[in-house]
Amino acid sequence: SFVLKLLWNSCSSNPISPSFTDLSPGSVLIYPEELRELREQPIDPQAEQEIIDSIEEVYFSNDSFDMVQHELEKLPPELNLQELEEYRDKLKRQQAAVSKKVADLILEKQPAYVKELERVTALQTNLQLAAVICTNARRQLSVAKEGFTEASLGLLANQRRRQLLTGLLKSLRTIKTLVKLTHMEEDYPGAIQLCLECQKAASTFKHYSCISELNSKLQDTLEQIEEQLDVALSKTCKHFDVSHYTKVQLAYTLLGKTQTAMDQLHMHFTQAIHNTVFQVVLGYVELCAGNADTKFQKMQYKDLCTHITPDSYIPCLTDLCKALWEVMLSYHHTMQWHEEHDKQETTPTPGKSFTCSLAVDRSYVKKKLEHGLTRIWQDVQLKVKAYILGTDMSNFKYDDFIVVLDVISRLMQVGEEFCGSKSEVLQESIKRQSVNYFKNYHRARLEELRMFLENETWELCPVKSNFNIAQLHEFKFMGQCRSPSVSPSRQAASLSSSAQEELSLFQQYQREGNPFEMHMEHKEEETEDVLASNGYESDELEKSVYQDYDSDSDVPEELKQDYVDEQTGDAPLKSVPRETMRTKKKSDYNLNKTNAPILTNTTLNVIRLVGKYMQMMNILKPIAFDVIHCVSQLFDYYLYAVYTFFGRNDMYESSGLGLISSRLRTTLNRIQESLIDMEAVGENAGVHGPAEDRKEKVPSPHLSQLVVLTNSGTLYGLAQRVVATESLVFLAEQFESLQSHLDAMMPAAKKPFLQQFYSQTVSTASELRKPIYWIVAAKAIDYEQMLLMMAGVKWDIREIMSQHNVYVDVLLKEFEQFNKRLGEVSRHVRIPLPVSNVLWEHCIRLANRTLVEGYANVKKCSNEGRALMQLDFQQFLMKLEKLTDLRPIPDKEFVETYIKAYYLTENDMEQFIKNHREYSMKQLANLVNVCLGSHINKKARQKLLAAIDDIDRPKR
Repeated sequence: SFVLKLLWNSCSSNPISPSFTDLSPGSVLIYPEELRELREQPIDPQAEQEIIDSIEEVYFSNDSFDMVQHELEKLPPELNLQELEEYRDKLKRQQAAVSKKVADLILEKQPAYVKELERVTALQTNLQLAAVICTNARRQLSVAKEGFTEASLGLLANQRRRQLLTGLLKSLRTIKTLVKLTHMEEDYPGAIQLCLECQKAASTFKHYSCISELNSKLQDTLEQIEEQLDVALSKTCKHFDVSHYTKVQLAYTLLGKTQTAMDQLHMHFTQAIHNTVFQVVLGYVELCAGNADTKFQKMQYKDLCTHITPDSYIPCLTDLCKALWEVMLSYHHTMQWHEEHDKQETTPTPGKSFTCSLAVDRSYVKKKLEHGLTRIWQDVQLKVKAYILGTDMSNFKYDDFIVVLDVISRLMQVGEEFCGSKSEVLQESIKRQSVNYFKNYHRARLEELRMFLENETWELCPVKSNFNIAQLHEFKFMGQCRSPSVSPSRQAASLSSSAQEELSLFQQYQREGNPFEMHMEHKEEETEDVLASNGYESDELEKSVYQDYDSDSDVPEELKQDYVDEQTGDAPLKSVPRETMRTKKKSDYNLNKTNAPILTNTTLNVIRLVGKYMQMMNILKPIAFDVIHCVSQLFDYYLYAVYTFFGRNDMYESSGLGLISSRLRTTLNRIQESLIDMEAVGENAGVHGPAEDRKEKVPSPHLSQLVVLTNSGTLYGLAQRVVATESLVFLAEQFESLQSHLDAMMPAAKKPFLQQFYSQTVSTASELRKPIYWIVAAKAIDYEQMLLMMAGVKWDIREIMSQHNVYVDVLLKEFEQFNKRLGEVSRHVRIPLPVSNVLWEHCIRLANRTLVEGYANVKKCSNEGRALMQLDFQQFLMKLEKLTDLRPIPDKEFVETYIKAYYLTENDMEQFIKNHREYSMKQLANLVNVCLGSHINKKARQKLLAAIDDIDRPKR
């Protein structure tokens, strides 16, 4: 506002007298003469720009700015005339600079303004000329219109009507014959095209009475064609033919009923599904009934399914799926036809225009077909569900039930490829049948396992050294697929060619064949080759080595023991020089047997059961957790049986040596509570839960009477114990190898159960070696005799002895005899290195603890007697190390520490008692009474005995 006011005051051609009426509140009272003087003064451009820049920003803010008010507000409280005049001069200079700047800009743009004004004037002249031309043109057209005669146009119209009537007459003569001919040849588009042309021509002459009657007849003919067309459309639901369907669709397009045709097509597919399944099931029901009774034809489909017999169940199911496959394949072909047709339509071709109505039809058809996928698959699921639930399959054979699962699995695969569905309806129905079947099947298998265990003599089952569970028929499905989500039939089919694996089912069987035809072809079982002849491999070199080795009668017994590689634990497969044999480990008992797995017929049966369970789980994942839970029960029951038969002995369990870890104890208690029916024993009747809970449990098995565990000649059934324990360990190893496969099929929410099963149960199998072999070690050597002999030794001698006591020789003789018996047992059953180590560890540990117990029974002992104890123990160790390779010797420090404790003082003894709680109260009391008895007073002895009693009290 400041600039404009200055411009107005400075550029006005008429002199403006100062008048207060012309000034707005924001104006400045400046005379023109003063502005003229300021403008006439020569100003440097740079100085002029600096003056303009010095203007306050607030003057450029907006038009409503009141500059007078602003300047008045800026005045100081005390006014100074000189300062005010200086400030006024400054404002004048700013105004003059702005005015000069604006005037310069106007003068600079004036030529362009003049030029543009000339162009506007010329344009106005041209527009006036154009208006005159248009007025003249309209007047000329009006004259031409009035001067053109109507006679010429009338002649043309009559000629055109004459030509149409001639064509109509020709069409009327041939239409009847032509319609009949096109019906016979199924040329629906030709018939409809002709009818439509006739209708169009007839509508032109509808004012003639004869033509109107003809028009109604043409309409009737068109309706008859539509009826025939609907029948032709329904035929495509079972057997799709490209040329046939193309004609039908073209005919509907001519009628303008593309959307109606699609609605009708889906109705026909729904009807086709119902009619197909009903006819298939009805055929089997009437065939099995064997009479001509027509009552079945009036039944509902759901009721009809309940009349299928078990023998005809699988063939009927297969035919049912085959028929439904044909319907879905036809729908798939229908969608393909429309996709290809749409591509051709969208390709621009000369002479074709893409209309809006065509786009609407195509969009409707596409949506209808996509929606129909889910609807048709839902109908298929409901029909198959009714069939599945119509029969009780709990008594089916396992192989038959697997075939049913396989067929349904293949059908669900079809559904996934058909419309991306997870087939929840089918999964739920087959899950109900599977849970029901599997519950009965597992119960029967547990009873069968109990029978096997109670009749098991724990003899070695001869298998080849390279035996692997993958060689069993039940585990073939694992080798046929990497992914556990593929059904066995699909796995077998996928082996045909690598290229075919990448194709979907609809691509593989697009032209011919059916995905449900291969089940019977792959049902034949493959032969297995896992058993060895007479328990030996067929390697003749290996046999000759064993025969030569066994015939060496001049070789000492301790050298007639087997050799196992120290690093791998494998037996040699080629001939070994006898010098080499004599240098091998003494604790190995493997040379005269191949390094084949140790397992029994029952173990093999359990492994086969696991394979069957996994095969069922592989096909039907919704029951994966139930199956894995049952698999764990098989292992639990086998482990519990081995422990019950060979490891349960209260006398040795109470030895306090930690033979059964807390983890193993917890596992055994869990199995007993959750799986073992203790009420069946008859001792605790009424203690446990009701009969419903007992259905889930199995009675505890009993050891066969043919298994004798009390004969010292067989080391108390060591061979049977080895077979039983090591077969359990082998079974645990197989479970370990299957963990990743089971984990892949386990639901995420249930995986902690599987992890706990492996960490708490499977991993404890090898821990059963300790309690089972402990019983053998405890009975194989007469420790009581050693105690009696030690009691007869005089320990309060006064001279250093150089000869050890006789009990050491007797004990070593017992160990040599034990070693010889181990060698004899190993001729019948291979004794793995871990087993021989556990046996030797137990025997040595028991012997050492017996030595300590014998030393604790001493009433009097001198320093020389203590030295004799050390001499005896060192002699025992030296001879023992020649018999076994077990290092370090178990409980060696246990004995040495006890003997050395005889030399402790009173203060050291008190600390010894606190630090060594592994010794019994009696053993510690003996140290106090015998060693320190003569060196301390009665009060000090009572103090030490009290300390021993305090340590022992928590144990009690």
